[in-house]
Amino acid sequence: MARLLDRLDADTRAEIRATAHALADAARSATLRHFRRPGLARDNKDVTGGFDPVTAADREAETAMRAILAERRPEDGILGEEFPDTPSISGLTWVIDPIDGTRGYISGTPTWGVLIAVTDAAGPFHGLIDQPHIGERFEGGLGTARLTGPRGETPLRTAPTKDLADAILYSTFPEIGTAGERRAFEQVARRCRLVRFGLDCYAYGLLAAGHVDLVIEAGLKPYDIQAPIAVIEAAGGIVTDWEGRPAHGGGRVLAAANTALHAAALAVLAGACD
Repeated sequence: MARLLDRLDADTRAEIRATAHALADAARSATLRHFRRPGLARDNKDVTGGFDPVTAADREAETAMRAILAERRPEDGILGEEFPDTPSISGLTWVIDPIDGTRGYISGTPTWGVLIAVTDAAGPFHGLIDQPHIGERFEGGLGTARLTGPRGETPLRTAPTKDLADAILYSTFPEIGTAGERRAFEQVARRCRLVRFGLDCYAYGLLAAGHVDLVIEAGLKPYDIQAPIAVIEAAGGIVTDWEGRPAHGGGRVLAAANTALHAAALAVLAGACD
């Protein structure tokens, strides 16, 4: 069955790309206004005793993006992290995360990012991973796979690494997911050449650019992963859940540079988690 993406004309596709960049520009301004500034107000959204911070910058950035969408794409839906969903009339939905990596943001690290994706019922087909402080923007989908930044523009292409023994693996947290998910992750990690932690969404950008081979996560939300899916797939990679199914709903995510490496990691994860 044809997806809505296939029925979009060239003008609509160009407008979607332009709108995505407008959202990213607005979020850059809002997030940089507060970054590394003293006295940044933050709240804890986790009512279970953990720490899930949200700041004024998160809310300002998402508010700015929503205002642009209300003006330019009023019939499209919005799924964001900080405010209630907006239902879609057009069949298209914008999935936005104003700051992916708020813990890093409030710590002053430069590897948080702004995530923007547009999706139809089949999943995301265009996405941006934007790092305002560094000034790098990873774009994928609608015929584009590129990195723009201080060093100019370069095409995105994932690495040819085929074997886990040669792979560089990233994850956000050493204590990934549940105890069972952690054990499954460790089964893959022990087989890889290098394992590093942190970076949040920036690790997905590095995978799309060919510097990282695998990213394995658990407990993700749709707004955490839809933009990375679009960028990585446009660059030649693959993103699924830990059973090889579509991952745009979040949860357990395996992102790999190519199908061979994905199959190798998936074979280890399969059945290894409680």
